[in-house]
Amino acid sequence: MSQFISVFDMLKIGVGPSSSHTLGPWRAAQTWIQKVKENKQFDLFDELKVDLYGSLSLTGKGHATDLAILLGLSEADPEYIPIEDVFIIVERINTQEEILFKGGKRIQFPKNSIKFNREFLPFHANGMTFRGFYKGEEISTETYYSIGGGFIVQENDNLEDEIEINKKNFPYPVNRAIQLEEYCERDNIDISDLVLKNELELKSAKEIDFELNRIWETMLECMYIGCHTEGRLPGGLNVKRRAFDTHQKLIKEAKYSNPTEWIAGIRGSEVKFREILKWVSCFALSVNEVNASLGRVVTAPTNGSAGVIPAVLMYYLVIENHCADFEHIKKFLLVAGEIGSIFKKNATISAAMGGCQAEIGVSSAMAAGALTELLGGTPAQALSAAEIAMEHHLGLTCDPIAGLVQVPCIERNSMGAIKAIHAAEIALETNPKECLVHLDNVIDTMWETAKDMNKNYKETSEGGLAVTVRMADC
Repeated sequence: MSQFISVFDMLKIGVGPSSSHTLGPWRAAQTWIQKVKENKQFDLFDELKVDLYGSLSLTGKGHATDLAILLGLSEADPEYIPIEDVFIIVERINTQEEILFKGGKRIQFPKNSIKFNREFLPFHANGMTFRGFYKGEEISTETYYSIGGGFIVQENDNLEDEIEINKKNFPYPVNRAIQLEEYCERDNIDISDLVLKNELELKSAKEIDFELNRIWETMLECMYIGCHTEGRLPGGLNVKRRAFDTHQKLIKEAKYSNPTEWIAGIRGSEVKFREILKWVSCFALSVNEVNASLGRVVTAPTNGSAGVIPAVLMYYLVIENHCADFEHIKKFLLVAGEIGSIFKKNATISAAMGGCQAEIGVSSAMAAGALTELLGGTPAQALSAAEIAMEHHLGLTCDPIAGLVQVPCIERNSMGAIKAIHAAEIALETNPKECLVHLDNVIDTMWETAKDMNKNYKETSEGGLAVTVRMADC
């Protein structure tokens, strides 16, 4: 039985800076509180403690894992919470050293209630344990794992919900890329059409359009905010925002007052090769600068790689097709989501498990395949583009300086976007039947590379640039 992963699982709206270290722990804390409320344990709690393990501990401070835990325990929703409330809630908890829950219950939560443990749990590199106490006795203990892209699991999860979804009669059950290619060839349909038919088993056409449009509007707003915000990023590295200055030089005298008018203004700007490169980089940088500031982004497939897909889609809208509309955006997101799901099913999208090849590499592959379809490529060419993009990210390590999702993470989104566009152009000039490497081959290779990679290069800040460049040097 093929596992079904929806495009809405791969493209989630949430708060930065990390899907695995921020969004995942946030969702895990929410899930635990909901669970103990349902089984009536919550009413007894008079003390809470949280243990973070492995990568969540080693880079948790820089990735705002502790803040995410506070927000999740507070039952705030990362998809809808006003961004300004993030800091208000955290400040209130840290000042008052207590959490105010829905319904009015208050529980003391001193600053030492979250413990950072350097050891790794055996199941996954991103482990966390929530503990609830009554009069000194531990009455609830739950361990969760954040497995990348905002997905969370427990080691002995009851998979009933997943089984129920996968019992559905999806017209095109897909596990491997070759299946996807064969379905498209057999029925003479594009990848986006196939994905839509599967999604219609879970949602109505109206619901799908609404949610995809909401995802795109979040991406667009994120780029808009990033291009119009100057200053420096929080966290101690004193990193200067670059999207603002680049945007100012590129947009020139264009007049606009909202994101829609902004797109029109960009379309009227100079489009020489250098300017195109700068625009793509600007879009990618803008998203990840917002992400690094705990802004709202779309995991695509992760927060750390959130800039690649919006940048490539924006490139298509402002450079390749000025007549593009929502139907083009919809096709792009459907294809991107499906390609990302194949990576998740057969490898990983977690940098803590596979290094940055699992984040930027996968996002670049997703964007390359999606762009290829919009540019008129066949399904086989789209999958070839995804293969080319990932092939040239194999072995990419995750080594964030000071554990912050800033250096080298932000620039890597720019590089991933450019590689995606280049991969699409190569694929469009290629006969897929003559290619020696299929997307499935490169996915398997990425997973083997991930397993062979030294753990210091898997989001621990104990190798690479994180070691050779110290905070004192910045």
